[in-house]
Amino acid sequence: MAERIAWVTDSTAYLDEELMNHPDVFVVPMIVYMEDKEYLDGVNIQPSELYKIMEEKKIVAKTSQPSVGTFVELYGKLEKDYDRIFSFHVSSKLSGTVSSSQQAAQLVKIPVHTVDSKILSYPMTYLMKKAMQYINEGSSVEETLKKIERLRDTNETYVLIGSLEQLHRSGRMSGVQYFLGSMLSVKPIISIEDGKLLSKDKVRSEKQAQKKIFSYLQDAIERHGVTECMILYGSDLSQTEGWYSELKALYPEIDINCYPLGTAIGVHAGGNTLGISWFSKIEE
Repeated sequence: MAERIAWVTDSTAYLDEELMNHPDVFVVPMIVYMEDKEYLDGVNIQPSELYKIMEEKKIVAKTSQPSVGTFVELYGKLEKDYDRIFSFHVSSKLSGTVSSSQQAAQLVKIPVHTVDSKILSYPMTYLMKKAMQYINEGSSVEETLKKIERLRDTNETYVLIGSLEQLHRSGRMSGVQYFLGSMLSVKPIISIEDGKLLSKDKVRSEKQAQKKIFSYLQDAIERHGVTECMILYGSDLSQTEGWYSELKALYPEIDINCYPLGTAIGVHAGGNTLGISWFSKIEE
């Protein structure tokens, strides 16, 4: 008899319709602090509400990982109906969520496999869906985890920061960097490499940023091959649609879809943040 497996993630992931209605998928919400109030991401505050409040009131919001106790409570409940848990979470270098899950796993009887996605949003969801596929195809737990690690390490993600001011207010950019960036109208391109946010490049306009980011994708296609590209967006749908149209025209053979970044990036980088992400082809 096949094992009953529960799939857990956090609210930095984007759940498509398939996973939203999946009976074995469970989401642990991140915590958002704003105006001395505590919110549960995706429960009593949505990204669109967050962006609107931050823009209108010019306030600083903060995020925090779910507590160890929150994970213990969920895993304890899942023990009754499942034999094993796979738990996929936002990069451990961006949040303490992975650590919370790992600590909780030591306090419950059910086996828990915590996966550090080294990413966030839909790319993290993509990894979880691939793990589901591998298990359904008959891969063992060990084989599945190895395949996911190999796939994870092929990911490339590049983000055009929407608001230097928000990045500065959230503590992710120094005052000097913010001042120089604002004065020079610099648009920083951030890459996520080995789970860390790194400054990849700096350009003077959004058009230059788009051209540069598209060149990274072209290079990946030439080096490794890419079958799917994910556009990750905050609140600016017009710019998102523009990128989508251009990418579809350039690469009709690639499956291109748009997914919201959610609150985690929005809090630190602003609602107008926009980026693309992909996984290179690997031999399975």
